[in-house]
Amino acid sequence: MRIPSHRRALVSLAVTAALAAAGMPAAAHAAQKPSIKVTADGTQPVFSYQDAIREYVRVQSTVDSDGDGKKDLIRVDIVRPRESDRGLKVPVIMDESPYYDNLGRGNESERKTYDAAGVQTKSPLYYDNYFVPRGYAVLNVDMDGTTKSDGCPTSGGASDVLGGKAVVDWLNGRATAYDAQGKRVKASWTTGRTGMIGKSYDGTLANGVAATGVKGLETIVPISAISSWYDYSRMSGTLFSRHQEDGLADTVDTDPPAKCAAVQQELLTGQDDTTGDYNAFWKERDYRSGTIGDVSKVHASVFATQGLNDLNVKPNQFSTWWSGLAEQGVPRKVWLSQYGHVDPFDYRRDAWVDTLHQWFDHWLWRIPNDIMKKPRVDLEVGPDTWATQSDWPAPQAKPVTLRPQADGGLGLAAARGTATYTDTGQDEATVVSDPTAAAPYRLAYTTPPLTRDTRVSGTPKVSLKVKLDKPTANLGALLVDYGTDTRVNYLDGREGVKTLTTEDCNGESTALDDACYKQVVTDTVTSDVNVVARGYIDAQNRRSLSHPTPVEPGVATPVRWDTLPQDYVFKAGHRLALVLVGTDTDIQSDRATGARISVDLAGSGITLPVVTGRAADPLFSTERAWHGPSRVTLPKPHRSFR
Repeated sequence: MRIPSHRRALVSLAVTAALAAAGMPAAAHAAQKPSIKVTADGTQPVFSYQDAIREYVRVQSTVDSDGDGKKDLIRVDIVRPRESDRGLKVPVIMDESPYYDNLGRGNESERKTYDAAGVQTKSPLYYDNYFVPRGYAVLNVDMDGTTKSDGCPTSGGASDVLGGKAVVDWLNGRATAYDAQGKRVKASWTTGRTGMIGKSYDGTLANGVAATGVKGLETIVPISAISSWYDYSRMSGTLFSRHQEDGLADTVDTDPPAKCAAVQQELLTGQDDTTGDYNAFWKERDYRSGTIGDVSKVHASVFATQGLNDLNVKPNQFSTWWSGLAEQGVPRKVWLSQYGHVDPFDYRRDAWVDTLHQWFDHWLWRIPNDIMKKPRVDLEVGPDTWATQSDWPAPQAKPVTLRPQADGGLGLAAARGTATYTDTGQDEATVVSDPTAAAPYRLAYTTPPLTRDTRVSGTPKVSLKVKLDKPTANLGALLVDYGTDTRVNYLDGREGVKTLTTEDCNGESTALDDACYKQVVTDTVTSDVNVVARGYIDAQNRRSLSHPTPVEPGVATPVRWDTLPQDYVFKAGHRLALVLVGTDTDIQSDRATGARISVDLAGSGITLPVVTGRAADPLFSTERAWHGPSRVTLPKPHRSFR
């Protein structure tokens, strides 16, 4: 059994309805009407996980994704306290996933298992083990087209999302479901209040369902989740991957290939690997401002987590979603780490489970704890070192534009001159090696050694004035830290963590479903160079992602784009660098254009969101003194960024 990592200053209470009015002792009343128990540590594990009700239903969705003339039925596996059949109405924690019978879930790739009657006997992950004894129902939902659900997967398309929405509708009496015998069944055991959670595709579905504005979805916990599928596969017209959407759908669909062949062809055609442009296919899969839903419809609170070095679901998926949520005034919280594509259960386990417990207690059981009074942001500022702040990006961040110099330096002043390189396609280790050496495939500009720590918080913006010898080129910019340090080893295939052989347990177990998982520790590496942020654009998409405009060869052309966001401290003595590249073969599967790129130094630069004052301290939530800049001297306004 897990011990909470800290005690919260709440008054202990037990939810025992009408005891005072009835004049009955708690024990006698509990026999008549079961209730949850709440103490200063939140809901307590007073319900038996061993004796929990395990059942499944099939919810009728509003779509027919496989074109068989029938609305798809969505398989929902349910684990809930037995007392929910005796008057206790419980809220729902729901993990909708396409991975339950293929890649599996979590660090140990767990899959569902079933008994002879087809009832789930093992739920992947710890959600049911931990939360069912505390008075929650946990639902493992097979995404439309996967595992035991009907239909075909559509890589973030309408059927993926609307299947999950139908489940929320059923929990609130607005949709039809059938039990194992095919009889219509209602969710009479629930309050209807639902929270969705999950990592990667699972969290993406939570974002998508929230964007529909469905009533009854009270909160979502998206972990390293997509908010725009275009930005997952593309960046400003350049391609991160080819055959991404049809390939992913094929991976999660374990049915015979012929069943979804037509849908596969639609995915292949719609994603348009030829141009990399934004079109109606991507609009459907855009949960910020798309055709299924958009951020303006989100009313569910959001507790997001994101690895700032995640090169799978990249951090702009979080930052743009977060910005839209802020504009709508959505209650929100976030953890930002220096890892790659990692669940916080695998890098900060005790604190994560404790915080998640508080979050669900507050939003689903409506327990008045202090979770929303705490700082909105938890931020990893170094390996296993965490700080808190009021929002993200850091409110104290101010724009500072650094400009390339003719001698290879990077400074505040604009410099005359031009420099040239060619888009030949290179890996990152090659392009960031020895920035003082001339190389035909890149330009590198570095500051002198920094005299004090410098913190960047937010999204760097790049502006180049270029002449090309072709109608377009792939342009890339890397923000680089040259200086020896010990960092989270996010470029390793393990994404910055190492799995141990020892275990710890979070919740209660049965013989078929234990609550114990292997412990995980941070994997670090000592290195002399680190790519802090990356950003790319196809020059012909400089004005529009949907309507490309070829560049007139030989004519000076301004091109502006964002890099991926970051929150990072460049330490005193290190050098900060801007490295200009063409096609980055480590990140992109795009083809190098071979274009020759001439850069006007005076019309080019990178604008960084630099944090000033006490918040610039890499340990800004502690009392350690900060000896960094108390102010930033801004350069003259540069019209390229207006």
